[in-house]
Amino acid sequence: MQKFEEKKFNIGILKGISAKNIEEHLKLYAGYVKNANLIQNMIEQYAKIDDEGGKYSVAEITRRFGFEFNGMRNHEYYFDSLSGGAKELKKEGELKRQIEKDFGGFEGWLARFKTLATTRGVGWAMLYYDSLTKQFLNVWVDEQHLGQLNGCEMILALDMWEHAYITDYQPSGKKQYIEDFFENLNWEVIEQNFLNAQ
Repeated sequence: MQKFEEKKFNIGILKGISAKNIEEHLKLYAGYVKNANLIQNMIEQYAKIDDEGGKYSVAEITRRFGFEFNGMRNHEYYFDSLSGGAKELKKEGELKRQIEKDFGGFEGWLARFKTLATTRGVGWAMLYYDSLTKQFLNVWVDEQHLGQLNGCEMILALDMWEHAYITDYQPSGKKQYIEDFFENLNWEVIEQNFLNAQ
């Protein structure tokens, strides 16, 4: 089984989100990578046990794998989008045109996405692209894995677990964290995600 590798990110100084918060957040990401690899190894070990206990262990640990794997991938999209410095959205780019087509306007989509991000509970605000219907879909994903859309490509991932913002913003500053996330966003990365998804 191929081992998952921890990605490195080029995250500079961000508005509102401290270097300390990013440092601690990256440690959490590293834990998802470590645990995804650990579970893969455990599955291989339990699969060698030819009894009911071994079969049960394989089934249960495999259920846990989705949480760790998606935690790893979700964070990679998140940190990639904050890498390389803030870059504006192309005014005439394909990404903006598609958002306008699907949501009637960019500002309307952005307001709707920010509202989605304020959902109570821990999880992620996501923008997906469904290549079958050729449209964007805004989705709330509980925790790391409940609500992911099969067959759709992730375009934008906003981490709304408390660990992403509570150090810098406190619980009452959730909306400001969302605003600052978009101020820090590298739209070139998001545009490339969309081009790759088509």
